[in-house]
Order: sequence, then structure tokens, then C-alpha cells
Amino acid sequence: MPHVDPFKEPSPKAQIPSPVALDEHQQSKYNAVLKHFVELKELPTGEKHTSTTALISDAEKSWLTKECFLRYLRATKWNVDHCIKRIEGTLVWRRSFGVDPDSSLTPELVAPENETGKEVILGFDNDSRPCLYLKPGRQNTKASHRQVQHLVFMLERVIDFMPSGQDQLALLIDFKPTKVGINSKLPSISTGREVLSILQDHYPERLGKALLTNIPWLGWTFLKIIHPFIDPLTREKLVYQEPFPNYVPIEQLDSDFGGDVKFDYVHDEYWPVMTKIAAARRANYMKNFKLLGSTVGLSEVDLRSDNNFSGTGTSSTTAVSVPTRPAATQSSSSDSSAASSIVNTKTPTIAEKLESLQIAEEPATTKTTS
Repeated sequence: MPHVDPFKEPSPKAQIPSPVALDEHQQSKYNAVLKHFVELKELPTGEKHTSTTALISDAEKSWLTKECFLRYLRATKWNVDHCIKRIEGTLVWRRSFGVDPDSSLTPELVAPENETGKEVILGFDNDSRPCLYLKPGRQNTKASHRQVQHLVFMLERVIDFMPSGQDQLALLIDFKPTKVGINSKLPSISTGREVLSILQDHYPERLGKALLTNIPWLGWTFLKIIHPFIDPLTREKLVYQEPFPNYVPIEQLDSDFGGDVKFDYVHDEYWPVMTKIAAARRANYMKNFKLLGSTVGLSEVDLRSDNNFSGTGTSSTTAVSVPTRPAATQSSSSDSSAASSIVNTKTPTIAEKLESLQIAEEPATTKTTS
């Protein structure tokens, strides 16, 4: 029988790489960022920075984790001031876009966008990253703000699927055309830039690997045009036209990409199951957040844990042993638990074919962070 549901857990073959401790210099910068957000009480309610402000909600505090601080520190090359500015900017964006504190991005709002299964959470890669499949060939709606809302909704859901100790996702992008979509065109350049801006500004260091396959000539052209807007750290995580089984256990990989899973997207079956699993994971996350003190600086390792915490934990501005990823990717651990086990291995560089394409690029100022 076809498989129609997401996988709840990684394959037994998958692992989460071991952590590496922060050095003294990195630790001091982490502590400075933590101290700032422990003391922060309120922020503007919208990106236009009007005079209206609101207190930091519990949902927002639960987002301000140790791993969050470290992701932004890595993205800003350990510049404390830039890191703080970026995090505050994302908090305001999440309010404005409808992600936090009380999300307006409901399953009902974006469900019509996914009726053809153009975005699917299915399985975990070799490093236990949840896999988000993007299938532009299944595009079923015209360009609109709801398309971007749909992508953000799915990003938030795939984050819910992350197991304790992993804070990154894998993107599996298939450009193969299908007959189910009414509009198989690639995104417009403006939409591509908006999505890239959201990913790089507000989800830094979340991408562990991006696998791209079945790329047509027009797809290569689109990738070449948006290439200047992709920051260098993200480019290193892009893998073109390589066998997906090299990166995802075949027992959790769609058979269309060399796996053993005969996946059949049935919207009325998949959608409620996926959103129910994500909601249960989110509820467990918030339950642990309350048990551990409802404060900033907690570890996602603890927050995503299935353990029943009997006591409470608190964040602290004192030095803690926080793990890190080598080079461009690092992670952290909790005040009250064992270190997080998140490491990213070196990934292939951008494909030579993309670099060799001879088409005009639009001038742009590239971002300095990822």
C-alpha cells in the first residue's frame, strides 16, 4: 500500500553528530547576547516601528533559546551588536507576519496551497534533519502573499518535527513537471528574492542541506539569476543532481528519488495527520518550557525532549558549556541538561554547471549573513 503519512521519528540508521565546545571568546559573546534578552521586556508590534510596543510573550521567550542565539551569532560572524539587532528584527517580523505570539498562519488558511502536495514533510536525513520536499512542478495557485505564508507555515511545521538535539532541516527540491498543477511556472524573481530574504534574515543556520534534482534549463536560469542573492554559507549547503540516497536513508526516502517509500500524496489524509503531529510536538515543547521556568535562554535539547521534568530551570548570564558546529555551523546546550549534539559536516560546493552558465545577472547588494 502507498505511504500517505509523515514519519514521526528518524530512521534508526540516522545519527545526530557530536557537539564541539565553544571557545572562551565565543562563550563571552554568547553570554552578552543572553544577558541582553534576559533584560529585554518589550518590542514594537510591527515592522514599521510605530510607537506601539508589547511585552515579550511566552511564545516569543520560548523561541529565544540558546540555540537561537548561537544561530544568529554564527550568521553575524559573532558580532554581538549585529546579532542582537537581527534577533530583535526577527521578533518584530514574526509579529508582523503572524507567526508569534498568537499565530494567524493556521492550517486552514494555507491548506488550499498544498492540495497538490507541492510542499511535503516526509522522513529525516542521515543527520536526523526532517526533510521538507519542495515540488514547483505541482504549483496549483497563482502568485500571491498566501504562497509565501504557506512556505513560512511549512518551515514552522518542519521545525516542530525536529528531534531533540537537531536544529536544522533538509530541503529536497524536485523541479520535475507534473500534470497535477495548473501552473508549473517557476517563481517570479521578486517572489524568489522575498523568500530568500525571509530564509536568510529570519531562519539563519536552519538549512543543513538542500538537494536539488530534475533541474530544467529554465530552472538553471532562475537559479543563476537569484544566485547573487544567496549568501556564501547557504551556497555551500546546496547539492545539485546527486543521488538522494547518499543523504537520506532509503527507508524514509520517496521512491521517486531512489528510496523505498512509495509515497502518495492524498491531501485529505496527509494534511490533518501532519498538522496534528506538529501540534503535539509544539504542545510538548511549550509544556517543557513552562516546567523549565518560562524564561529565555533554555535549550532546545530540553524543550524538544520527551523527558518529564520534575523541577524547573532558569537561564543565566553566567558562562555555560555550549556546544558548537565547526566552521560555519554551531549549536548549544542547556543550563540544566547534557550538551546538545548538533554538528554539521562539510557539504559540497555549488555545482560547476551553475557557475558556468553565461547569462546576465541583476546587480544587487548581497547579504553578509545567512
